[in-house]
Amino acid sequence: MIAKGKAISHTSASISYGWNQEKNAEVVFKQHLIGENPKEITEEFKLLQDQNYHCQRNTFSFVISPTIKDGQALSSKDFGKICEKFIAEMHLKERQAIAFIHKDKQHAHIHLYVNRIDFHGVAYKDRLIGIRSQRAAERVAENMKLTTVKQVQFEKEFDLKEVREEIKRRHDLSLKQFEPKSFKDYMEVMQTNGVKVIPSINKANKLQGFRFEFNGQNLKGSEIHKSMTGGNIGKSIAQNIGPEKLLAQSKAIPLLGKTVELSSNLALSIAKTVIKKVISRGIGY
Repeated sequence: MIAKGKAISHTSASISYGWNQEKNAEVVFKQHLIGENPKEITEEFKLLQDQNYHCQRNTFSFVISPTIKDGQALSSKDFGKICEKFIAEMHLKERQAIAFIHKDKQHAHIHLYVNRIDFHGVAYKDRLIGIRSQRAAERVAENMKLTTVKQVQFEKEFDLKEVREEIKRRHDLSLKQFEPKSFKDYMEVMQTNGVKVIPSINKANKLQGFRFEFNGQNLKGSEIHKSMTGGNIGKSIAQNIGPEKLLAQSKAIPLLGKTVELSSNLALSIAKTVIKKVISRGIGY
């Protein structure tokens, strides 16, 4: 579950948005209010807000979003309980508040509006309100055994690790099985193995490296493994045809229906392989 919070000045418009019946809006939480429509609620907010003319952004707007899976399992009463616990975590219990759920999309979420001015005319401090609201949402999620941001992040990282490992495995297989003789060959054999390779071409029409698309993920080569940077892929291809021949191709590489050149960094990386090979020959001789 995540939460975003900010102080706003357009109370009437925001509450009207929250109450929007086109979004299947439903009131799930209400405290210290008796109004039955956006206009009446706004007027009740204003009675207290008029006591503090220094505070211009005098309403808090929070959006609280459980995960799609959690949201589908929660009842209206559960959404109301989330609001109640969130209000308590934020120390906003003695303020007017109203909350709606929107179910017009698959991802059900809460719009919570709280009067920043209390019954004594004192404004609630809004410093770091976004960070504080997220921390409050984390505590509520843990209390109600809902999915937290940390859990979602862990699952994403776990899935991403598997994707990286699989792309690397297919990369190794492509080099070993097909022994590509050019960057174009490499892209084609990777496509054969189910990985789309997207060349990164700069404004100077020079090849800088590659991105890899697989299983809904799009990653730079360096994000997958150090062996999958543009320079290291070039070195692997150079082993099949010789670095001198690969460098000879570097001024006219056919990719994506056009001809590009190697960037200076890529060319230098491959050139170092040539130099090492020459030195090795010299030492052997």
